[in-house]
Amino acid sequence: MSSKNNVLRLRPKSASRKQRKDAARGPALEALTKFRWIINSTRRHFKWIEQQTGISGALVAALWEIHQSPGLRVSDLAEAMAVHQSTASNLMDKLQQKGLIERDRSSDDQRVVRLYLTKQGDALVKRAPNPARGLLQEALNKLPPATLQTLNRGLAQLMQELNQADPQPFRRSLGD
Repeated sequence: MSSKNNVLRLRPKSASRKQRKDAARGPALEALTKFRWIINSTRRHFKWIEQQTGISGALVAALWEIHQSPGLRVSDLAEAMAVHQSTASNLMDKLQQKGLIERDRSSDDQRVVRLYLTKQGDALVKRAPNPARGLLQEALNKLPPATLQTLNRGLAQLMQELNQADPQPFRRSLGD
């Protein structure tokens, strides 16, 4: 009670520092849980693909891209898979060793390599579980453009917070 006029004055109780911190952490923890769910789902899907086909999910995704666009160049494959060109080349080395693809340098420019499935590669990609290119990529392709723009803006902010704004070091398939 206040001594002036014996009036009871109630101050609105302000949120404590801990309460404000906890309130901010709630959405962050929710986002973290969702990231973990997405990453784990993607990994489980690629592991399931590997169990069904005998090769990694990243290799099946590469086969799928070549199946969709026979004669694809390695640089085009890298772009389609959102991986670095050297990563795509390494995937092609593995696929060629397994007899699943052929590389063709029949153009005038011998630096240009075109990729084709062998009969064995075609049979494998046709029996691979769907989505063969990967769960996450398929899900992202189904989102409306406005949702993708919002997601990309939010992820760019998160990357800034991680001090990793350059995505180059991360252009590796989740299936590896």
